Amino acid sequence: MIVGAFLIQQTKWSNVEKAVGNLKQAGMLEPHSLSKADISSLEEMIKCCGFYRQKANRLKSAAQFLTVNDMDELFNLPVDKLRNILLALDGVGNETADSIILYAAGKPKFVIDAYTTRIMGCIGVEGNYKQLQELFETRLPHDVDFFKEYHALVVEYGKSYCGKKRCNECILVNDHRKGTVHG
Repeated sequence: MIVGAFLIQQTKWSNVEKAVGNLKQAGMLEPHSLSKADISSLEEMIKCCGFYRQKANRLKSAAQFLTVNDMDELFNLPVDKLRNILLALDGVGNETADSIILYAAGKPKFVIDAYTTRIMGCIGVEGNYKQLQELFETRLPHDVDFFKEYHALVVEYGKSYCGKKRCNECILVNDHRKGTVHG
């Protein structure tokens, strides 16, 4: 899950699946093996994800961090403390930190991604990451499974409509909002 959170940045999930398959085949999905990986081999395994040099260094650095710091102890920290620790890692921004918190640590934190931001903009709700996240977190049940399912549905809807520029078919854009945030 953590590897996927790094690799998904600026790429399609299908490319991440290929890279994760390569890493799995090489036995590189655990922090200890990943932290010892030869950087050029690691780059080759994740090349399909784009920005592979940068991502390889960040993955190795995160793996080294996780070998020094017990992952179970980290994941038992309060959400805000865990989030601050994750945000201090190279290559971890809000979305990556929150994805790790929700999907790997199993703690309730709503993930705001590009689809969420785009869809919210289309329905007239604007805001930065924190503002949109607060909107969801204050109005939805604070439940890990609910947040996962809701986020997955947003992503699927976004891929089906926003990603394919099918704005005219979008049920969220009514007669009063013919424009989109696509440009």
